[in-house]
Amino acid sequence: MNSSEYNKAKDVVNNTESSLKNAADNVKWKINDLAEKARDYINEKKENDKEAKREDWFEKVKNNAADTWEDIKDKANEAWEKTKDAAEDVKAEWNKKTN
Repeated sequence: MNSSEYNKAKDVVNNTESSLKNAADNVKWKINDLAEKARDYINEKKENDKEAKREDWFEKVKNNAADTWEDIKDKANEAWEKTKDAAEDVKAEWNKKTN
């Protein structure tokens, strides 16, 4: 395997890693924001003369986490496919040169 092929495979892996990090960093609600979101939820319920319930709040958080998981899963799948394709390309090139 020559340097160019190695660098191509390395770039794919680095791009994949970066993509997964970005997906995790860009979740809809970061953990640090949960307290503020909880206050907003409670205030919204009070403004509408409704009782804020822990179970309803947890349901909102759970739904957001499910959406976030789907986003991360999509990025992870994309990363898997790109990395697998690059590895297969490098392997094919290696086989051509050694056979």
